[in-house]
Amino acid sequence: MTDVDLARRVRDRCRLSGRFVLRSGRVAEEYFDKYRFEADPALLDELAAGMVPLVPEGTEVLAGLEMGGIAVVTALGRRTGLPCAFVRKAAKSYGTARLAEGADVEGRRVLVVEDVVTSGGQIAISTGQLRDLGARIDHALCVIDRQEGGAEALAANGIRLLSLLNREDLEVPG
Repeated sequence: MTDVDLARRVRDRCRLSGRFVLRSGRVAEEYFDKYRFEADPALLDELAAGMVPLVPEGTEVLAGLEMGGIAVVTALGRRTGLPCAFVRKAAKSYGTARLAEGADVEGRRVLVVEDVVTSGGQIAISTGQLRDLGARIDHALCVIDRQEGGAEALAANGIRLLSLLNREDLEVPG
């Protein structure tokens, strides 16, 4: 399957029409529901297959961010054979009280994995927290970069954003 075919499948699966109130309060007539590609096992597996060549050489752990990044990192881990860490937005206050569950990140080269990047804010926050735990991070990988400043904001934090698809790939042709 080509990247164009994959982008078309994601677009067809995730683009909704109607009236949607966005987080900003703005009302939109179109909405992109990223959870629709994450909930489709076949499509998610195809996305993970497309992401494999983007995983930087030397990566030791894949770290998926809560919530959408968890499905993506699991599919990517199955494709690469790399261990996965599941990163919370905040460490839980009970049980292990850990920020990152699963694979240990301390002293390891970690690739942060997210579903969709807009501003890059959560990746920057989580990367800082993972670095505090001893992770070595210089890349993040997402399924879709919305091209709304995320890559530039992450670069300012020493993180290079890699993406399988971007906003232009998902625009309706002609």
